[in-house]
Amino acid sequence: MWTEQLKEAAAFIRDRDDFLIVSHVQPDGDAISSTVTVAWLLDKLGKQYTMLNEGPVPSRLRFLWKSSEIRSMDEAGAADGQPQARTYRNVICVDCADYARVGRTEQWFAPDAELLNIDHHPTNNGFGRVNLMKTHAAATAEILFELLDELGLELDTDVATAIYTGLLTDTGGFRYSSTSPLVMAMASRLLQAGVNGPELAEHLLERMTPGQLRILQRGLSRLELSEDQRIAWLWVTSDDLEDTGATNEDLEGLVNYPRNIEGVEVGLLFKQNGEQSVKVSMRSAGRVNVAEVAQAFGGGGHVRAAGCRFAEPLAETIRQVIGQVRKALDAL
Repeated sequence: MWTEQLKEAAAFIRDRDDFLIVSHVQPDGDAISSTVTVAWLLDKLGKQYTMLNEGPVPSRLRFLWKSSEIRSMDEAGAADGQPQARTYRNVICVDCADYARVGRTEQWFAPDAELLNIDHHPTNNGFGRVNLMKTHAAATAEILFELLDELGLELDTDVATAIYTGLLTDTGGFRYSSTSPLVMAMASRLLQAGVNGPELAEHLLERMTPGQLRILQRGLSRLELSEDQRIAWLWVTSDDLEDTGATNEDLEGLVNYPRNIEGVEVGLLFKQNGEQSVKVSMRSAGRVNVAEVAQAFGGGGHVRAAGCRFAEPLAETIRQVIGQVRKALDAL
């Protein structure tokens, strides 16, 4: 089955040209590294392509090959509600847990667009014309590593660095349970191809911006625990980001602090974007399937890492999410 998926995905790429490559809104390391990896393989095959995301590339990922060519909707897209002059019939979606995660880039899809959906999220419903999905993969970058082999493309330092970045960030520095023997074997091949592992680990996992430090201080000052100390959460607002000089990308990893407290089963981060808009990030110690918790609110993700959005006030969002997590804990 997996071999057939690889062959079908390879045929989708070989038999077509003029592609649009998109990843999910508020892209992370796996999303951007997967975007440029697909661009690299299309480049090697002599294909035409455009890379697009709803938002900008996080600054810490701008070292990746051709990441500067990933266009944002603010830079290049049509205004909301207006038709997009240039659309694409061949679309490759990477690391999108569901179709909604492509965000406003959908404006660039032709009415008869056909999608190649490459993803590793268990909540993905297979929205593509062709679906290359491995739900137990550590990262979408892992899947793309295998696709490169299927296409017979040799690794160089540029693409090896991109794939390693996806693996490194989505496994938390090769610490999460998704770090399989296959992942480590891939990492070995990538290092042999010229990846500077220690430099990437320092840059992507260790270094902290002043804004990140300040938003961490503010968030931790609000950290709360449930009475049984199995749920921990904190919250930040758009005003907090402005006050501290932090950006959305500085919030990455903040949810791990409540999760890392001894005895905590589920850690939560609530990011309020307005009076009626809250983004929720969830992390599990392993016993609670937070993907199922997120799905109850229209979200998705992985067993240990998931998220969703609410059009509710912050206090009501916190109440509903914690209530759902309590139900999941009571069912254990």
